[in-house]
Amino acid sequence: AEYVAIIHGVDSFKLLKEIDKQAKKHDRIISCLLQIHIAEEDTKFGFNKEELHALTQNPEFIHLENIKVTGLMGMATFTDDKNQIRREFKTLKALFENLKIELPTIEILSMGMSGDYEIGIEEGSTMVRIGSSIFGTRN
Repeated sequence: AEYVAIIHGVDSFKLLKEIDKQAKKHDRIISCLLQIHIAEEDTKFGFNKEELHALTQNPEFIHLENIKVTGLMGMATFTDDKNQIRREFKTLKALFENLKIELPTIEILSMGMSGDYEIGIEEGSTMVRIGSSIFGTRN
């Protein structure tokens, strides 16, 4: 049987609540990665540091029984500046380490795509997303 193993890139509390609602209908617990906005550009989405803290302190979040936040993911700025990418990944890694103290379910740090996965791995990524390296660029 096919099923969703994990949802990447959950970028709002509203979306978490909807996933929880749908999972409950199917008697499932869905693992989710929270998308964190680390890029110095506006084309990326996600929680910032303050929003992440507010989420974990929200009593409504604690009562979502059909989702399990298992990690964080983030996308670095699309740039050739490796130092900037490394800085952004270091920021995400620090948030990840802090969040692991609050949420014992946190184990996945997804950072690094086809163009920057080596830096992601060097900075502590446990999951990379290298689709375009395998399948080519999307149209």
